[in-house]
Amino acid sequence: MATLTVPTPRRLPVLRNRAVAKLLLLALAAAVLVPPINAHWGGGAWPHALTVDLSKPLADASNWVIDNRDSHPLFLYFFGYISNAVVLSVRAVYLTLLAAGWTGVTVFGALVAWRVAGVRLAAGTAAAFLACGALGMWVPTMQTLALMVVAVLASVAVGAVLGLAAGLSDRLNRALRPVLDTMQVLPAFAYLLPVVLVFGIGVPAAVLATVVYAAPPMARLTALGLRGADPEVLEAVESLGATGRQRLLTARIPLARKELLLGLNQTIMMALSMAVIASVIGAGGLGDRVYQALASVDVGTALAAGIPIVLLAVVLDRVTAAAGDGTDASDRPRTIGRLYVLGVTVALALAARLLGALGWPSGATLDIAGPVNTAKDWMVDHLYSGVPVVGGTAEWAGHFTTWVLDPVRSGLQWLPWWAVLLIVAALAWVIGTWRTALTAVLAMAAIGVLGVWEPSLDTLSQVLAAVAVTLVLGFATGIAAARSDRFERALRPVLDVFQTMPQFVYLIPVVALFGVGRAPAVAASVVYALPAVVRITAQGLRQVDPAALESARSLGATGRQQLWQVQLPLARRSLLLAANQGVVLVLAVVIIGGLVGGGALGYNVAFGLAQGDLATGLVAGAAIVCLGLMLDRVTQPTERRAREGA
Repeated sequence: MATLTVPTPRRLPVLRNRAVAKLLLLALAAAVLVPPINAHWGGGAWPHALTVDLSKPLADASNWVIDNRDSHPLFLYFFGYISNAVVLSVRAVYLTLLAAGWTGVTVFGALVAWRVAGVRLAAGTAAAFLACGALGMWVPTMQTLALMVVAVLASVAVGAVLGLAAGLSDRLNRALRPVLDTMQVLPAFAYLLPVVLVFGIGVPAAVLATVVYAAPPMARLTALGLRGADPEVLEAVESLGATGRQRLLTARIPLARKELLLGLNQTIMMALSMAVIASVIGAGGLGDRVYQALASVDVGTALAAGIPIVLLAVVLDRVTAAAGDGTDASDRPRTIGRLYVLGVTVALALAARLLGALGWPSGATLDIAGPVNTAKDWMVDHLYSGVPVVGGTAEWAGHFTTWVLDPVRSGLQWLPWWAVLLIVAALAWVIGTWRTALTAVLAMAAIGVLGVWEPSLDTLSQVLAAVAVTLVLGFATGIAAARSDRFERALRPVLDVFQTMPQFVYLIPVVALFGVGRAPAVAASVVYALPAVVRITAQGLRQVDPAALESARSLGATGRQQLWQVQLPLARRSLLLAANQGVVLVLAVVIIGGLVGGGALGYNVAFGLAQGDLATGLVAGAAIVCLGLMLDRVTQPTERRAREGA
């Protein structure tokens, strides 16, 4: 008896594409939901009925803190003790550095670098400290270094404890992830305000704000290292009867050494980047010099104070990176020890004290502020306006604002609020999963609920314009660096300088050349984000499987065909990561651009900090977190999508 077979229905070819199927499903849902939503709440800006006014509760909280800061036991016996401990710690480190003198500090740094990485880095470390003194910035450098030592130690301690908890517990890992995301995305200006309310202007507020900003990388990398430990090694240790504590101390932590040192490296870099921002609330040191120079558009002074920050960042980056590599350099000393380093430093400090040469000699300084300002004035006089054919930088800024920034902002603000949510959902779902899309939509909707819909779209327009310029320049430069070793070597020190230079330093020459407005904020953000995009793009292209390239060459593919048909598709994951990092870094500087006329959310945060307006500052800060979360989800594919693309 013949069996009856029912033919399996065949899917339409267009539905076989996962992205097209998602978009069709989203369009169907929109067709059902949009008409009643549009009829009830309208199709313009975010409806006022869906907003929540937080100004009164936040103002009440601010007033309560101000009224009770000098009398409540919480401030007297908890926050007060923390503040005193921070002040005493920073002062102790600062007095120790001054007691060691410039010779002791320089030799100590060089010996530590020699022990870790060899003679070359030791010479570079000594040259960096000598350059700080030669620029007339020895005392501010020691002030910044003292604050850095305390802030980094506190950040490492907090980050290591959080990372240990997340690394050993899945539940805590899931709970801590959104907290760490918020700490890392929240702009520094936003949490400076509550810190200042509690601790006042000064060093304690600056140190604690730095800890909030710099602890997440240590926590993330500690958790990553503990979770990535080799299961076979852990099983072998457990089979020997080791307890949980013994397994942690003898197996997990040693196996995570590289991640722990990388976390230390990233914590130091982020703490240094906060050195200038924390100067707004009384951190002093090099950051205070840069901040004062921004107020007077003094490029020379800003550069003289910015160079030591860059030198400290480069030296600390190289030393911690070398310690993390764990490789023995041929010129690394075999017998030099901690006691030897300490003994030489103490001996030099005593000799300098007896000779009265603790401070940097006043006759050994080099004034670069004058020549730099002269060069800046020449550039402004000759490039700001009136340049034949191409116009001037002021005209470029005006044209960019008129032809790019204004249309993008007007287009975003013209769209109905539900259309913006649909676009966000479509982008996030195509690149990720429905959970990714839901998170992005909820983050964008939260911006409307907070009542800052239009300023957020203004900030978003600046971010989109800056990211577009950054990706075009970054991808082109990264491709060139990946295809030429000589160009990559020449580019590396330039990227190091641009990546470690404080954000405020970018703003000063940009304001001098482009004036005040949204265009200089975009230009500064492009300069700040470009190095990360170039590095990730070049690294991704260089890591493409050589066998695939060799196969393409054997088939007669030209260099251009190899790039477009082999390297770029195989490096898709790295390119998406570059775009994601570009978005995050651009957003960070666009917000700071509120100080130079960028307006929107950046201005609200800066205004809240300057006026002590907790409601304005925190609401804008929360909106920036939501905006950053949305942009992160839209530009970061899930692991499954990344594997499909690869």
